[in-house]
Amino acid sequence: MSSEQNPAQETAEAGAAARPRRLTYAAVLAGLEGVALAVGGLWVLVLGITGSPDDRQQAVTLGITLAVLALLPLLAARGLLLRRSWSRGPAVITQLLALPIAYNLIHADSLAVPAGIALTAVAVAALVLLVNGETTRALGIKGPGRAE
Repeated sequence: MSSEQNPAQETAEAGAAARPRRLTYAAVLAGLEGVALAVGGLWVLVLGITGSPDDRQQAVTLGITLAVLALLPLLAARGLLLRRSWSRGPAVITQLLALPIAYNLIHADSLAVPAGIALTAVAVAALVLLVNGETTRALGIKGPGRAE
C-alpha cells in the first residue's frame, strides 16, 4: 500500500504548514468579528420585523447594514487564511473601526461594558498580529522602498 495523497491535500497541507500561527490567529479573530456582526445584524433584523421597535424601518435597515458589513471581516479572514496580501487592508480597517465602537460600549451604563472590553481586546490583539513582521512576510507584503 502506498501512502500517496491527493494533490489538493498536499497543497492545502503545504499552505497550512507555511502559514505562521500569528496569521492564523489574526484570521480567526477577524472571522469571529464577522460572525458576531452577522449574528447581531440578523438578530436586529428579526427583532425589527417581528417585534415592536420605535422605528421598524430603522431597525430593519440597521440589521441589513450589520449583516452586509459582516462580509468585510469574513472575506478578510478567508484571504488571510489563503495568504492573500490584499486581505490585510480590510482586516486592519475592521480593527480600526472596532476601536471607537468598543470605546462607546465601554462608556455605556449598561451590560454593554463587558462587550466593549472584549471588543477592545480582540481589536488590539488582531492589530498587533496583523502588523507583525512574520505576518507581513507571510503575506508577501514588502515595506516602503523594498521593491525586490
